[in-house]
Amino acid sequence: MHRVKDVLFRISGILILLSAVLYLFIPAVVPWIMAVSVVIFTAITFTNPYPGKSIRGKRLFNFQLFSCISMIVATYLMFRERNEWVLAMIVGAIFLLYASVMIPRELEKEKNKL
Repeated sequence: MHRVKDVLFRISGILILLSAVLYLFIPAVVPWIMAVSVVIFTAITFTNPYPGKSIRGKRLFNFQLFSCISMIVATYLMFRERNEWVLAMIVGAIFLLYASVMIPRELEKEKNKL
């Protein structure tokens, strides 16, 4: 089951990136692809909480949740044909990138303390 979640997570992430690029060419279809991808990505993120005990790690997980909410907002703005979706997507991407780089470091620090 974990393998299926991992594959779905990766595919949805790739589809989110492709949707952001393809919106320039086919704006009528892409919001639907983005919506499905963001829902899958968000559902998997919410169901995999931070496994450690550190407060910093939990805060980083909250960054991931915030980035998912930001992507949901970006998708909504995409459906409404508002150009602000780009800003919401960039904010979400920055938070997600930071969290995905720092969470493994925080887990490693926790493991080394024990």
